[in-house]
Amino acid sequence: MELLSGVPTAIMAAGAATAGLAYLDAKLFLRKDLRLLRGRAHIRKLWTQAIADDRTSMYYFLERNAATLGEREAIWSRAGCYSWIELLDRAHRYANWFMAQGVRRGDLVALFMLNSPDFLFAWVGLWAIGAAPAMINYHLAGKALAHCLAMSGAKVVLMDGDDAALGRMAEIQHQMPTDVQFIKLADAREAIYASPATRPADSFRAGLKASDPMGLFYTSGTTGLPKACCFPVVVAFASGSGNHLASSTQQKDERYYVCMPYYHGTGGLSIMGQLMRGNTACVAPKFSVSRFWQDIRDSRATWFVYVGETLRYLLAEPPSALDKQHNVHSIYGNGLRPDVWQRFRERFGITEAVWEFFNSTEGMLALDNVSRNEFTANAVGHDGFLQKWKYHRLYVPVEVDAETGEIAWDLGPGGKGFARRVPYEVGGEILVKVPFEREFPGYWGNPEASAGKFVTDVFEKGDRYYRTGDALRRDKEGRWFFLDRLGDTFRWKGENVSTAEVSEVLGKYPGVLDANVYGVEVPGHDGKAGTAAVYIDPALKASFDHQAFLRHARSHLPRHAVPLFIRHVEAPSATHNNKQNKIPLKSEGVDPSKVPPGDKVFWIDRHGKGVTYIPFTRQNWHDLHIGKAKL
Repeated sequence: MELLSGVPTAIMAAGAATAGLAYLDAKLFLRKDLRLLRGRAHIRKLWTQAIADDRTSMYYFLERNAATLGEREAIWSRAGCYSWIELLDRAHRYANWFMAQGVRRGDLVALFMLNSPDFLFAWVGLWAIGAAPAMINYHLAGKALAHCLAMSGAKVVLMDGDDAALGRMAEIQHQMPTDVQFIKLADAREAIYASPATRPADSFRAGLKASDPMGLFYTSGTTGLPKACCFPVVVAFASGSGNHLASSTQQKDERYYVCMPYYHGTGGLSIMGQLMRGNTACVAPKFSVSRFWQDIRDSRATWFVYVGETLRYLLAEPPSALDKQHNVHSIYGNGLRPDVWQRFRERFGITEAVWEFFNSTEGMLALDNVSRNEFTANAVGHDGFLQKWKYHRLYVPVEVDAETGEIAWDLGPGGKGFARRVPYEVGGEILVKVPFEREFPGYWGNPEASAGKFVTDVFEKGDRYYRTGDALRRDKEGRWFFLDRLGDTFRWKGENVSTAEVSEVLGKYPGVLDANVYGVEVPGHDGKAGTAAVYIDPALKASFDHQAFLRHARSHLPRHAVPLFIRHVEAPSATHNNKQNKIPLKSEGVDPSKVPPGDKVFWIDRHGKGVTYIPFTRQNWHDLHIGKAKL
């Protein structure tokens, strides 16, 4: 029997089935999840084979690339460009020089260096002899710098940088053990390049375990001294084996421009991951707004890596006819603000993907969102049906007390009951059930801090979870959105205020190039009053309309979340890695005697009930102290 002008019933049925499957896939994202799961299974197979062959070292990725890619460009930089053969040659020279300094298999060597080809040569050279680098923040000084060096246990410190950086290192050398060698690269470079280029034997890399470090990275230290985290070999191996997501996004011969610091996970792991995959690394010493696009054009980069407010700084520059004259089709990073996402993509012609990921130095909560359209814009991750099912009991959102930062517990018969799990759509701090796919290796040499990351008896007696310290929500379509970091959310008038939400709203107001939101203590008041440090476009600062700005905030935010204070700052408050830095702002608060002379503090007139922001004076601060002013 035939229907519809002779179309066979079987074909009609097949068409209907195909349409049905397409509908299910569009609704549940089954193909995307299956690609992820197959990719992970493939990487596990490769890892098993690497163990059997005793070739688990990251060095073998670079050696393979040198053999297959030969004279093609591995590294581009203004200081020099190098082929894959030259990269391996320099790495071998570093390896033999390190051994001449007494470095042995299993050792850590401290790298206190600016981004450079030599940074990468040294890193691969350490892998070649079964050692690894400890990545020391080039901007550290004093107690924090001494602490990071001591935590690494490194007996060799390789230093490269300007006089100020080398001076900071010189100031703390007397605090280090006498057997620690401090070596300036400028003094040693000739000897390094004259060292033998012979390949270290496989025995140096034999027996490398999954948990061994491919590098030691440090937390930011914004809530105390930095803590050291081992980035394990097995995770680096997965990155070098070709991320399963990359197959639909990356082409052959990609060129990655990375100007984020290599001592930080995003910058260092990104550029080394690309070298392991056989892509060209385009190296810049640091991020520079004025040099960025010229570097992009000259390096012929097809991707670049960003962190935090990087894209906001680039977007703040005046538009140019050259904005889309480059080869970049995709960008990769974390911390891209929702108010910047689409504007940047449209202005600079990012035609393929914004690949936003969410992770931390500890690495237990890892999300990815390869966004090619508005549907996944602003999300830090995206799960289809299979992923949601798989992680339902592994990634769990719980309620947290904004004032104490502690998990909210229901009271049981014996006192503390179990944690309050909240719906994914509402969101909360994400706990990761352990054991998990990846084991938290702990903070290097700090078992007390490591133990503090775990909670037990969370939903039932005997269970154990890792605290991420990050609050996220996941909507019904599987899109993950960042809410706030533990300690950033504050409480005012009995309500929780998400600084990320407020920052996004304020950043959309014309002329506001940066809005850093935090809570401050004010005399005579419970909770913390919302404050925003705003950096205004200098061309618009004199005519900035505070009344319209307040109307904008009130029309898009709950009343309790509208900042009572704003602080005009001369420059954005950012960390060395372009992330918003709230620490000094919180410390100074709105006390006029603590705020630097160049900054100006305003508050809502009529003690928070008025229609505009007006200057906040010493008399106003005094009135708050004596109870004459109430917010």
